[in-house]
Amino acid sequence: MTSSSMPSRPPVVGVGAVLLRPDGRVLLGHRVKRGEPASWCLPGGHLEPGEGCEAAAVREIAEESGIHEVRDARVFAFALDDVADRVHLTAGVLVRTVSDAPAASLTEPDVFARWIWVSPAELPASLFPASAALIAAWRGTPAPDGWTLYPASGAVVPAGGR
Repeated sequence: MTSSSMPSRPPVVGVGAVLLRPDGRVLLGHRVKRGEPASWCLPGGHLEPGEGCEAAAVREIAEESGIHEVRDARVFAFALDDVADRVHLTAGVLVRTVSDAPAASLTEPDVFARWIWVSPAELPASLFPASAALIAAWRGTPAPDGWTLYPASGAVVPAGGR
């Protein structure tokens, strides 16, 4: 089958938000979505039509964790899944909390069992693949197998990201 005769599936474009507290901890959700292996995941999801990456990240944080007061949303990298059966491109967006210790709530219990604030040096095992790729980009470490990372122009890795 040639590339022109292969069935085409629309690309999946999404965001993953590194939600950062002033103490350097990031928010991770224990993802328990039916049909997928359990994993730890950044808040995130798909872009809506007409929505930019930063706006999508802020929206997904609010929808998934109930945290609404955030600031300074900025794209720091893009992660491309090199092995999926369709194009998956995920923007990494660094977002900062307004308060020192916002409480996350379970607004989507069919997707997340709980939320935790964790030090980047103490990440749990079993990260969701796109989250693992974006955390690698944020920390300035190599991409996991099967992913290519594209730093955003002018992106700065924050203190604590390494």
